[in-house]
Amino acid sequence: MRKIVVLASIAVMLTACGNQEKEYDATGTFEATETVVSAEQSGALLSLNIHEGDEVPQGREVGLVDTTQIWLKIQQLGVTKSVYQSQKPDMEKQIAATRQQLAKARTEQQRYQELVNDGAAPRKMLDDATNQVAVLQKQLDAQISALGTQLSTLNSQAATVDAQVAQLADQLRKCHIVVPTAGTVLEKYVEAGEFVATGKPLFKLADVQKMFIRAYVTTAQLQNIKLGQKVKVFADYGDNQKKSYEGTVTWISSRSEFTPKTILTDDERADLVYAVKIAVQNDGYIKIGMYGEVRF
Repeated sequence: MRKIVVLASIAVMLTACGNQEKEYDATGTFEATETVVSAEQSGALLSLNIHEGDEVPQGREVGLVDTTQIWLKIQQLGVTKSVYQSQKPDMEKQIAATRQQLAKARTEQQRYQELVNDGAAPRKMLDDATNQVAVLQKQLDAQISALGTQLSTLNSQAATVDAQVAQLADQLRKCHIVVPTAGTVLEKYVEAGEFVATGKPLFKLADVQKMFIRAYVTTAQLQNIKLGQKVKVFADYGDNQKKSYEGTVTWISSRSEFTPKTILTDDERADLVYAVKIAVQNDGYIKIGMYGEVRF
């Protein structure tokens, strides 16, 4: 009987050891939102005043691509627009003579009209005067139409130049390398003096103040996790050295995937898991790629 009691006690102890809770529910690695800044214009890189590890604010200009050719094109277009402006006709001056002739012809027409009414002049003289007024009126209308067309064409050409200048001004602006978002420079790919083409990566930065841990959970765990949930996150420094942080669930994958080889899950037999992102405020100790644990 005593032997049976001892065996039962050992079985209870083994069961208790087997049911011992893990210190974590999921594991993963820390990451940050990374941004690769690329050249927006081709040319010689005149300067790039950043170094790996620099913290740079949003909007700071850190480099410059050669702007000489773009600037020269803008100057050339400025001269072209001046030529178009100088060719614009002074409509009032160019039709002034015809207007004067028309006014004189109308006066003559009125005078002949009075003479004909008094019987002092033949009807033909009035008809000739009326015809002269009609001819001069058509000449004036034709001049106004031709000058209007010429003016419209020159205005269109000048507007085209303005559009080209605006395009070049945009290209000129893109020669100035500006930091799109605040962060820490992780990698620098080029140095001043190199030729860069449009789209060539210049440097990579990341916001390391707001970090994320991408952990993986099983289907069974998924039903107890929701967006906005507060969780405990542990940064693993090795040799059982850990630091805890408050975290918030910000994203839950809607698609399962095979368990990554470097990840431990609550159920080691699980083949399919779901990725979860948890936001953590970094105090400067968490590094990108560092291993971490999550307790829900």
